[in-house]
Amino acid sequence: MLTTVTLILAAGALALLAVGMGWVLGWASRAFHVEIDPKIEAINVILPGANCGGCGFVGCGDYAEAIVQAGADVNLCAPGGASCARRIAEVMGVEVTESWPYKAIVHCSATWEQRLLRRPYFGEQTCAAANLVAGVQGCTFGCLGLGDCVEVCDYDAIHMVDGLAVVDEFNCVGCKVCAKHCPRNIITIIPWKAEQMLVVGCSNEDFGKDVSRVCTVGCIGCQRCVKDNPHMAMEGNLPVIRYEDYDPTRIDFDVILESCNKESLVVLGRPTAAVLAAVADEEVPERIEADFKTTVDDTEWRG
Repeated sequence: MLTTVTLILAAGALALLAVGMGWVLGWASRAFHVEIDPKIEAINVILPGANCGGCGFVGCGDYAEAIVQAGADVNLCAPGGASCARRIAEVMGVEVTESWPYKAIVHCSATWEQRLLRRPYFGEQTCAAANLVAGVQGCTFGCLGLGDCVEVCDYDAIHMVDGLAVVDEFNCVGCKVCAKHCPRNIITIIPWKAEQMLVVGCSNEDFGKDVSRVCTVGCIGCQRCVKDNPHMAMEGNLPVIRYEDYDPTRIDFDVILESCNKESLVVLGRPTAAVLAAVADEEVPERIEADFKTTVDDTEWRG
């Protein structure tokens, strides 16, 4: 009998405690309720939820609040692209200013063989670790080739090709994660204003003689590319491209590329109509069908 009474009292106490806690939680939810602007909620639904930080804010939620409460630009979401910006602009009742997709570019064009004075590196196989070791390669500015940028890219937009980080501009969304993880800071994000973009494929700030000693394609600072070119200027020993003033209709790629003796200038993007026309008459090789055969098929059985 005593046991039964004890159980009933315990159950009653727990029930009263549950009711009390429920009342307290209900009161707290009303007392501390914070009204969320419906525009913030609508923009949160539109944003992709990548939380990459490429917009300059902590995450998509923080960016949505900044748009509504602080007037942040509606076109800062690189993964969302132009369509995302248009929908956010509709929510905010504003017009989208002219913008372009942003893409990552690598300011180095030297493959393994083109980098001189390299030494074998047996340490931790990351760029961050190798960058702390003196003399890994002659050039202290160029790509280390160990793929830290590849590991952090969620869009399969950057790959290592012969020791060089190469960006797939069609997959790149300009989230800036690769740039943040490059210990040599040779990856930048630029507005992709045309199907083809001119890029300075070198980051070596040394004088020409020192550059040639460590790289066969490094910029020697001859300044030929900046002459009569309003899009380019010299900063120290390196040419830079002013992408804010970049007008692809006013650029003759052939002339600029011919002015570079060291192949430090590269053109990225889709081939031009002229290039496609030049190879239009070339024969396409016949399709090769896969031969599904294993080593077992060629094995001579004895027994």
